[in-house]
Amino acid sequence: MKLKVLLLFPIFIFVLTGCQEIFSGGKGKIVYHNYFPSAYVAERNIEVWLPPKYDHGKEYDVIYIHDGQNVFNAETSYAGIAWEMDSTMNDLVRKGKIRPAIVVAIWNTPDRFREYMPFQPREPLLAIKQAMGIEEDLLSDEYLKFIVKELKPFIDKNYSTKKDPANTFIMGSSMGGLISLYAVMEYPEIFGGAGCISTHWPAVDGIFIEHLPGNLPNPDTHKMYFDHGTINLDSLYQPMQERVDMIVEAHGFFKDQNWMSLKFEGADHNEASWRDRLHEPLIFLLGKEQD
Repeated sequence: MKLKVLLLFPIFIFVLTGCQEIFSGGKGKIVYHNYFPSAYVAERNIEVWLPPKYDHGKEYDVIYIHDGQNVFNAETSYAGIAWEMDSTMNDLVRKGKIRPAIVVAIWNTPDRFREYMPFQPREPLLAIKQAMGIEEDLLSDEYLKFIVKELKPFIDKNYSTKKDPANTFIMGSSMGGLISLYAVMEYPEIFGGAGCISTHWPAVDGIFIEHLPGNLPNPDTHKMYFDHGTINLDSLYQPMQERVDMIVEAHGFFKDQNWMSLKFEGADHNEASWRDRLHEPLIFLLGKEQD
């Protein structure tokens, strides 16, 4: 087995000094928490988006999302294209398709692959590392501890949140899809759903798929969303996604109820494509039925 380490995007370091609040018209407010410290991983910037008419007397669902510099601001995003998640959230709330939520965008670092590659199945990964003479360890377990033990308590303390797993979600694209699924598997008592967009299953020859049987979260209490396109890197995903779908179904998940898997013809592996279909995972995870 060959170790395939693919850093899919260059890292953009864009620093804002201090804690700043930026209002974007009717799109809500973004609060920047820069150089957010951690005992587990490197410090990084955190962006917290609050919906319009945010009310401290009301509790909100929370979505944690990886590659945070790509989520709201085109100036910090890879290739200058952002997900424009604030616009999509506002549109869906206005149309009554989702309930309002707080979005916590977690910037990546130069350790992106090490933080996003799940450290399971552990023994095969350690064997590969030894065979390849690789000295650096994966950091995904530490990255999830950062989110669960440091970031989430900070968010819950400083913002008006619903703290239970039924209203706490995690989402990402590509390698961010892998770590999102890993998060809901490792911490099902924290996250009630994962949005896995263009999940990069081929990482390290698709070894993480071997860990899924018997380790997925309880389908009675959790949701999982998957999708992929058909262009460039996304064109590699369908066979592996179909294998994952079989595992998910065998675990007791029901298609289009607590599990969704979509294919988007002509969609590429980039922010523009993810922006254009972002409404799908948001509606699936934040549908109005829980209000």
